Amino acid sequence: MGAKTETGGTVMPLYQAFDVWKKVSKTRVVRYRCFRNLTSGRFSVQSADFYGVPLDSKQSANLERQHAELFMEQDPEERAGSFDSLEAAIEAHDKAFTSDTGSAN
Repeated sequence: MGAKTETGGTVMPLYQAFDVWKKVSKTRVVRYRCFRNLTSGRFSVQSADFYGVPLDSKQSANLERQHAELFMEQDPEERAGSFDSLEAAIEAHDKAFTSDTGSAN
């Protein structure tokens, strides 16, 4: 995950986390949990969270916890690959989960 330094230590990459939202319908949205590697400038999508009306506050809290847990468990680039553009990262994420489940849910 990290690069080795001259003294044998490991330098862990820094990531900028941010969300990208997309309306799926009048009552459903998806929030893509995205990262940008600050060294390489490449983008990854760690997960996509779906919300519907009425909004469930317990679900929202669980998704926040999961976001941190996933990041701690595995480097975003190892989990989802990395891409030159944010759009390419989101497209790859959608394609991977649509082919796995038959839908983007």
